[in-house]
Amino acid sequence: TELQSAQRKAAWADVARRIAHEIKNPLTPIQLSAERLKRKYLKQIDTDPETFATCTDTIVRQVEDIRRMVNEFSDFARMPNPVLAREDLRGLVSAALVLQRTAFPTIIFTAELPEDPVIVQCDGGQIGRALTNLLKNAVEAIEARKGNDLPPGRITTHIVRTEQHTTAHITDNGKGLPVENRDRLTEPYMTTRVKGTGLGLAIVKKIMEDHGGALVLEDAAGEGARASLVFAQGNGRAGA
Repeated sequence: TELQSAQRKAAWADVARRIAHEIKNPLTPIQLSAERLKRKYLKQIDTDPETFATCTDTIVRQVEDIRRMVNEFSDFARMPNPVLAREDLRGLVSAALVLQRTAFPTIIFTAELPEDPVIVQCDGGQIGRALTNLLKNAVEAIEARKGNDLPPGRITTHIVRTEQHTTAHITDNGKGLPVENRDRLTEPYMTTRVKGTGLGLAIVKKIMEDHGGALVLEDAAGEGARASLVFAQGNGRAGA
């Protein structure tokens, strides 16, 4: 029921808040200590300096991974209510694509956007975050493919408008959605990745629910997956 779902979300948010608070404080001194050790002692080590450098770099890198996870916990626990304004969905999509094209130049990103503005009533920052999360998921799905002679990684974003909805689709040719626990992919802490927190899709789902819309996950035609941000028309919260 909706009440049970709300109670579960509140409980997960409390857990996330506690974890973020307890873990975040020691991260900076750990990272600074590792960096200082490398700067101060690397040139003084005569025996196997490569191992020393590798170990300190590993500490710094893992701290960054933990910090990213903690930030996801914080985002989920402290997601503010959306501040709605008229936004052109094309601009939000384009901005999110610029970041991913720069970060992943080997993947082909394409956008099929209408010529005319696509105005939705939304919090531009939150919808930008939702788009970025979905694009990152698509990238990770492509990178997780196995086999030889794989086709180039491709992510296509397009916007569709009907009388009932405005929808931003993100389609990839990655490994596709898992067969098991597919209906739980948007639950907090549900992840199929080794280093995943299971909060990326949960955050996107919460953002869309707060906007009176929905997140839809489905298989793409042929291979891969499609994630869609669906904005309802004429509900006073999102419209064209």
